[in-house]
Amino acid sequence: MKYPHEPWLTHYDPAVERDLDLPEVSLKDHLNKVFAEIPHHHALHFLGITLTYGDLTSYSNRFAQALLSNGCKPGDVVGINLPNIPQYLIAQLGILKAGCSASGVSPLLTAREMAYQLSDAKMKALVTLDAIFEKRLNAVTDQLPDLKTIIGTPILDFLPKYKQLLAKWLKKVPSGTMSPVPGKKVLTFRQALSDYPDQDPAHSVTPDDHCLIQYTGGTTGTPKGAVLTHRNVMSQLAIVVNWLQMNPGKEVILSGFPFFHIAGLALGLGSMYQGNAQILVPDPRNTRFIVQQMAKFKPTILVNVPSLYMMLLEEPAFRKLDLSRLVFCLSAASPFPANTLKELESVIGEGKLVEAYGMTECSALVTCNPRLGVKKTGSVGLPLSNTILRLMDLDTGDHDVPVGEEGEIVVSGPQVMKGYLNRPDETSRTLREHEGTIWLHTGDIGRMDEDGYFSIVDRSKDMLNVGGFKVFSREVEDKLYEHPAIEFCAVVGVPNPKRVGTEVVKLVYQPCRAYKNRDAETVNSSIIAFARENCAPYKVPKIIEQIEAMPLTSVGKVDKKALRRSMRP
Repeated sequence: MKYPHEPWLTHYDPAVERDLDLPEVSLKDHLNKVFAEIPHHHALHFLGITLTYGDLTSYSNRFAQALLSNGCKPGDVVGINLPNIPQYLIAQLGILKAGCSASGVSPLLTAREMAYQLSDAKMKALVTLDAIFEKRLNAVTDQLPDLKTIIGTPILDFLPKYKQLLAKWLKKVPSGTMSPVPGKKVLTFRQALSDYPDQDPAHSVTPDDHCLIQYTGGTTGTPKGAVLTHRNVMSQLAIVVNWLQMNPGKEVILSGFPFFHIAGLALGLGSMYQGNAQILVPDPRNTRFIVQQMAKFKPTILVNVPSLYMMLLEEPAFRKLDLSRLVFCLSAASPFPANTLKELESVIGEGKLVEAYGMTECSALVTCNPRLGVKKTGSVGLPLSNTILRLMDLDTGDHDVPVGEEGEIVVSGPQVMKGYLNRPDETSRTLREHEGTIWLHTGDIGRMDEDGYFSIVDRSKDMLNVGGFKVFSREVEDKLYEHPAIEFCAVVGVPNPKRVGTEVVKLVYQPCRAYKNRDAETVNSSIIAFARENCAPYKVPKIIEQIEAMPLTSVGKVDKKALRRSMRP
């Protein structure tokens, strides 16, 4: 059963098409065309400066020439190890113009983790912060024989000198010293932009060439490089722009997603895809800065994880903003607690929050609630245009489950990756053929209702076996988020000492501000009583732990991998 009637089609917004005619052009060629048409339009706002599309064209031409003059050639992989600053997008564009593939490298990685990713992708060049170069990268350069060029930059490199001094005075900004490395070329970002010609290398790039080597988060194992082609990325951007009915050249977009994450990069590229303006947020946890930028630029689109929206709600100034120009807010990467969703919409406007679901292997999004139509709370929406979803049984993975039952989400669409870099076994386990079509097995457990709306129940590796019963951790978490004491929570399994091979439910939670000074035992008892009233007995936590701060991933999701590590004896 592949849901032949595709019930979700009935609930598409009127302007959204079932099957779009997707562009047969590389991302490089498309962006070149857009930039040439609007050289004077604003592209980036960053700490009081603005870059135009003409600026981006010139800077990225020079950066591409710097790469090609220092050991890179078309087809090579170049890493970008930066927060959301202008240098990131300039490097991204320059890499595309040089005919290379870009790979985001999180600035939060340890030296060992950086070395793994750079080595795994055989990166020929890396763009990094001077502070990271000095404090982490220098320690592992001898382990990276493929790395030929290192380009370092301060965070504030694009600000005028007086603004750099002011920023350093007001708040400590990490900095470091660039120094020679045996066998490698080391230069500054400013040198890359000043010492090389403003000329597009004009390398031919086809839709099926590699565009991104985007690493998975590694929350359930070793990170893997998803190979995304220009066709994958262009298809994703065309589909999402149509779904959200974004206006070319008219939108002002603000997002806390980092560019090294697929959601942040897709948004950064998507803004440029349409010639829109975007506000760069180098530190997404600085909610005061975000509110200031919103007051100044009045964004039309806001994109964040639920945790950041929750943090914004704690900023009194956020509630006082003039949000009349805000068209919608997109939320993805983790579930949005229903009570908090209602509170957010009381500030931004009813019906303006749009929840979506995606993953690195799918160039970002797979499903999304309608922008204008019916949005179902707790649902991640409908399959996007040109995209088909199935739910396959959890035991064998070879047949579909009926509407309303849980199954593994599998996806087929033009945004699905080519495969994992240098991992044929992992690729064959994830990309499988069913009835002549290649389907991506996501590892996520979901269910579909009769209208075609999908809900995420759990990650397959997060599902618990409690006395022979399947317990979906996300289902329990969603219910417990309704308790007023819980700010963040995670449900994990702990081995049951009385029954080998099964688990007991453990709840770890961070209390809301109003509950932090209350007696923990009393609060815990209240949560357990709430769980007993609202959950089946085998889903009720047997162990409960209150912690001061929940570990979060780089994009603000609860980090269950870190929680499990902390629980090991």
